[in-house]
Amino acid sequence: MRLVMASANPHKAAEIAAVLREAMPSVEILPRPSQLGDVAEDGETLEENALIKARFVFAAAGEPSIADDTGLEVDALGGAPGVHSARYAGPEADPVANLAKLMAALEGVPYSERRARFRTVAAVVLCGGSEVLADGVVEGTIALSQRGDGGFGYDPVFVPDEAAPLTFAEMSADAKNHISHRGRALRALAAQL
Repeated sequence: MRLVMASANPHKAAEIAAVLREAMPSVEILPRPSQLGDVAEDGETLEENALIKARFVFAAAGEPSIADDTGLEVDALGGAPGVHSARYAGPEADPVANLAKLMAALEGVPYSERRARFRTVAAVVLCGGSEVLADGVVEGTIALSQRGDGGFGYDPVFVPDEAAPLTFAEMSADAKNHISHRGRALRALAAQL
């Protein structure tokens, strides 16, 4: 099976490829076509955004495509940033600005009240129009400060329950993929495919 990657984020693309190759050794992962522009991720849910991206790449490449959308849901913030995690600090914001806004919003909130979860929805659009969705969730807590040099996005502040007290950014890529939301969603997707 060949799947064209929808993600233009090199960190995310590497995670997706690593997990899929482990779950489906015969899969061939093709990079996102370089001529594609940005996709308007204007869905109201992670499912909608994952499908928007997968459909866009399928239409452009003419081959089965894979996409995902991920949200960080923080209980103390009413579930925010959620579906807006990639644009939490504004449409032009980068991961550093998003992380700074998150930490500012949680300033003064004790560790015991910083419960959160990462949720990923992975989508594949196949030839013939079939669509496959799978989700993955990992529960955790937002750290009081950033720790670690690995990962990307909110990884320096997310402490998964299964690896506490380490943040995702303090874990090896393999260890993170084993328990992460994206890893769980992609393994569930591979099982359906």
